[in-house]
Amino acid sequence: MDSAFWDDKRPAGVPTETAPLQYNSLIELIEESFQDFSERPAFTGIGHTLTYQDIDRLSAQFAAWLQNDTSLKQGDRIAIQLPNLLQYPVVAFGALRAGLVIVNTNPLYTARELRHQLNDSGARALVFLENFGSTVEEVVSDTPIEYLVRTSLADLVPAPKRWLVNGLVRHVKKLVPHFDLPKALKFRDVLALGKSSPHFTPQPRTRDDIAVLQYTGGTTGIAKGAMLTHGNLLANVAQIDACLGQVRDDGSRWMEPGQEIAIAPLPLYHIYAFIVNLMCLPYMGQHSVLVANPRDAGLFIKAIKNHKFTFFAGLNTLFVALMEHPEFKKLDFSALKITLSGGTALQEETARRWEGITGCRISEGYGLTECSPVVSINPLGSAARPGTAGMPLPSTQIKFIDAEGEVVPQGEPGELCARGPQVMNGYWRRADETAKVLNDEGWLKTGDVALLEDDGFIKIVDRIKDMILVSGFNVYPNEIENVVAGHPSVINCACIGVPDEKTGEAPRLYVIPINTSLREDDVINWCRERMAAYKVPKQVVFRKELPVTPVGKVLRKELKAEFRREQKDSQSTKVSS
Repeated sequence: MDSAFWDDKRPAGVPTETAPLQYNSLIELIEESFQDFSERPAFTGIGHTLTYQDIDRLSAQFAAWLQNDTSLKQGDRIAIQLPNLLQYPVVAFGALRAGLVIVNTNPLYTARELRHQLNDSGARALVFLENFGSTVEEVVSDTPIEYLVRTSLADLVPAPKRWLVNGLVRHVKKLVPHFDLPKALKFRDVLALGKSSPHFTPQPRTRDDIAVLQYTGGTTGIAKGAMLTHGNLLANVAQIDACLGQVRDDGSRWMEPGQEIAIAPLPLYHIYAFIVNLMCLPYMGQHSVLVANPRDAGLFIKAIKNHKFTFFAGLNTLFVALMEHPEFKKLDFSALKITLSGGTALQEETARRWEGITGCRISEGYGLTECSPVVSINPLGSAARPGTAGMPLPSTQIKFIDAEGEVVPQGEPGELCARGPQVMNGYWRRADETAKVLNDEGWLKTGDVALLEDDGFIKIVDRIKDMILVSGFNVYPNEIENVVAGHPSVINCACIGVPDEKTGEAPRLYVIPINTSLREDDVINWCRERMAAYKVPKQVVFRKELPVTPVGKVLRKELKAEFRREQKDSQSTKVSS
């Protein structure tokens, strides 16, 4: 679909095309922000705020350590395995300034998952929160990691609060299991080394250089690193900035540079929060309040209640959890003007309740890792259309194709394909996988079925892939099946995604056991030891057989149809009784 189709449909102030930002790399973007907004608050975490000047100084120290005290060179990979702490922007910006490639790493990874990502990326350095040190110890000798940096929760909080918080985490709550990594340097020691060493030299990077390896799964269940270049991420910053620059009825911008306070509960290691909170908002000089553990709604609310926040980025499950907490309604929402939702489908009831409580309508967007990640977004305010993914970003083309690759008529569902400057270069060292989704003309096949409505809004219909979205995280049935198939008492298994009130979707596992002694807890515990908690099946169903094709391939679509029939019959029984 030609981008001109949206010329008369976009909100006021949002262009059809965006000019590239006048930077050669993300390094230039963040360093300009350090200068332009030096006295402005940049990030708050655990009750302490760092200004852009502080982030500049600390990230320069980290970059100096990388350059002067290690053998790391331009293009080498550094894995960052941290929740939303002040250390994250310091490490990320420092790594970029030193010319390294960031490998965002989920702290919840099991040893198996962490080992794969570190080996596949070839990361030579890892910065990790000490709470996860035992997992690091288990895998590090099997990986290319040469440099380890350990940090404690409150390392960038001034003493004595730093001592109190870190002591509480270690000795009272006992959230730091024992581990033995004698070569791991302490984060504060690394900063001290960087401070005492020669100042770092900013490394020249180009728009074509890789900035981030962002790992995502596939239909095979093998996590692949999407190569996101400096140019890809700069383009998405410009595109998102253009949409957030939408003009209100009174002629003012929805977001004013250096004036907004954003709540940041989504993990920075996820590409959605990475682009919004580490790139877009610093580009505009905004202030992000980092929430390290959004699962604890009480602590979450306590962390944000004293901030007159204007911007909130979340997803369906997070919105629901907050609204269920009795203290949430007591917050001051008078300044809140933008709420963004992404990562997973936003339920209409959730959107309705959020607007009723906060007075702010949610603007839902759509994206995927391979697109840095945003493809489309709803207008801001009352023009947002709940239940849709909004309109394509400026400079983004979309089309909808059938199974043969032919464009379907407007209004009919087809696989959504996207083309634009934010589309990845490909998958790291996986040309075969890249060729499956990205053609020579730059069109990316998303694997999602969608349609285009007459007024220009995109509606996501279904997913071609069997991917399961659990609280915004991709879960792949093949990966679960491969793990469960390794259980000595399992003959065969199959996994599908089913609706779940708390997480949007949840894995439902069907198992053919060797004998009747195998219990549901046995299977779930097996999974817990081998994969992140959000991937663990919530339901286990034992079967004598599974529906298969003549060649033995399990028919997941039949299992899904069977589940829907069971749900329908259950509802009918309830009504009749």
